[in-house]
Amino acid sequence: MFLRSTDIAKLGGAAKRSLTLLQMFLVASGAILVLGALALSSVLTHSLKTQAVADRRASLTEYVDGVLRADLVSDGRLRTAPSISGRLLGELRAQPDLVTVKVWRNDGTLVWASRGKDRVGKRFPLTAELGEAIHENRAAADIDELNSDEDALESNLGFDHLLEVYAPIASHGSVVGAYEIYADPAGLESAIASRRHLIWGAVAAVFLALYALLALLVRTASRTLRRQTLKLREHSAELLVAYDRLERNSLEAIESLNATVEAKDPYTAGHSQRVQQIALAIGEELGLSEERLDALRHGGLLHDIGKLGVPDAVLTKPGRLTDEEFEQIKHHPEHGACIVKRIGRLREAVPAIRHHHERWDGRGYPDRLAGTAIPLEAAIIGLADAWDAMTTDRPYSRARTAEGALAEVRRGRGAQFSPAVVDAFLAAAWKRPDVFRLDVLEYESYAAGA
Repeated sequence: MFLRSTDIAKLGGAAKRSLTLLQMFLVASGAILVLGALALSSVLTHSLKTQAVADRRASLTEYVDGVLRADLVSDGRLRTAPSISGRLLGELRAQPDLVTVKVWRNDGTLVWASRGKDRVGKRFPLTAELGEAIHENRAAADIDELNSDEDALESNLGFDHLLEVYAPIASHGSVVGAYEIYADPAGLESAIASRRHLIWGAVAAVFLALYALLALLVRTASRTLRRQTLKLREHSAELLVAYDRLERNSLEAIESLNATVEAKDPYTAGHSQRVQQIALAIGEELGLSEERLDALRHGGLLHDIGKLGVPDAVLTKPGRLTDEEFEQIKHHPEHGACIVKRIGRLREAVPAIRHHHERWDGRGYPDRLAGTAIPLEAAIIGLADAWDAMTTDRPYSRARTAEGALAEVRRGRGAQFSPAVVDAFLAAAWKRPDVFRLDVLEYESYAAGA
């Protein structure tokens, strides 16, 4: 299949759209990668913080339980310590980030505290975390601000937030109380921050590398697409030149064949050119577009090329044709259409060639079309063909006078010929009598009599 110039332009437009889509894909991919990097970094940072807090909770709980259990848990019960042991305080202070330790009974009574001796023995409402540790046997920890009444002492120590750990105290399979441990989170937060930076940096590096690789792939694809498009356009242009050359050669061959048809019969010499000129004059009178006039130009010139398939004995017979011979003649519009339709430049002329022997009343051939079903170009060529036949000497008939031929055209209006085409024919004949081989005085005389 050959490409036309419009196809090449569409090809260039398609290539530009493909390049634009690649650029949009790169931008969209960059946005998706950024969102993915942010989401992944957030998830990893949260997991890091959760794990770090859990590890610190476990280590603090294990240490505090090792120091206090022997003095506070006895016979499966949590007893209230009569005083704060200096030994216990010394062991607890061995952990430099440990701020305060409280020991709670199940009913919310504070039974021991490393700071605030006056609070011991008092009962406080259980917080959510402390209640979960006691009633659900579940440890919890988080870095929080100090905002409850029983946290007042810790607030006065200069901390605005602390690592709070709540751990159940179990004895003989049951929970007898809970530890509430406050620790300075500075070291933990520093470790989390350094690891967070590492995570964000690593994720950013990985995603930047992915984006760079994607950008490189898109760039390579764009270059390849541009290069292939350029080659394809160059190849298509070469094909277009070759196609145009082939069409010109084919058209010349068709015109040579058409000349061969006329050369068989000296009586029809110049017939095709005359039909072409008359048809163009009528088409211009009707105000047809350049494209339709071009179809008339080719259709008028090649309307009889199908006679190549008619035997010479029939085509050049000097007398009247028999019915069988006339049937052979009647196939020439179909043969002509089949010959011409293979040439791209002539395709618009195919309907005009096939139907130029149709009649307005539907009694024509080959398809017995009637009225406006007949292509206008075919109706124009049909009248031009009939006019030239009437005004040219033939072996079986003498040329009619201008007056007789014009009268025949008028009689055929609405029967053999399209009324609009007849009106345009008469107007064009008045304006350009030389094209119709009319003498001006003859036409004026006829018009006056009509």
